[in-house]
Amino acid sequence: MKKITLLVLLLFCGSMFAQKKKATPKAAANEVVAKSGNASVEFVKNNMYLFVANAGKKDTLLLKKYTVKGTPVDCKITSFTTKGTPMYFVTWAEKSVTETKLKKEETTVTESQIWNPATKTLMIGNTQTATKIKETVFLDKLKNASETQERMRNSGFAFTFLPDGDFMLKDKSSDTKYSLNTASMKYEAAKAKAAATPPPPAKKKKR
Repeated sequence: MKKITLLVLLLFCGSMFAQKKKATPKAAANEVVAKSGNASVEFVKNNMYLFVANAGKKDTLLLKKYTVKGTPVDCKITSFTTKGTPMYFVTWAEKSVTETKLKKEETTVTESQIWNPATKTLMIGNTQTATKIKETVFLDKLKNASETQERMRNSGFAFTFLPDGDFMLKDKSSDTKYSLNTASMKYEAAKAKAAATPPPPAKKKKR
């Protein structure tokens, strides 16, 4: 009887020990990609967020959703104020390589976003893609002679952030500056100044 009681006690203790070992693991910490002042860019699972700490609270702004966790590089956060409105400018790049026996493509996608943290509004989001292509091209039908050709392929607008909080969007055919309109609280294209109207020609005095 004592042996049976001892065996039950050992089994009970073993079960309790196993339950302690199976304690719920702690959630994995967010991966911090960039940090500046009270703002940080972090990955939560596969999503990329801008967190802004303010008066003990943390504002959460979704920058991008990924099906598979992305690997951004050169991520930067810039806080600025334009026309009395605090904003955040976030930029980062994503790089990928596609390669075959005859062709190699190195692609860089640059993302640029301006956020109003007070309203949690994305003011502007721009995506620019630049692809460097290196390709072996045969010069005859029998493929006896070949040469290596290199070229660039660009799509989207080139984004330039300006110190006063304005920005420029540029492509092959246009170069436009945008400024914050405080009435609509939207970035709008700056209107070109009208050329001064020339004065009318002086009338000749009659003699």
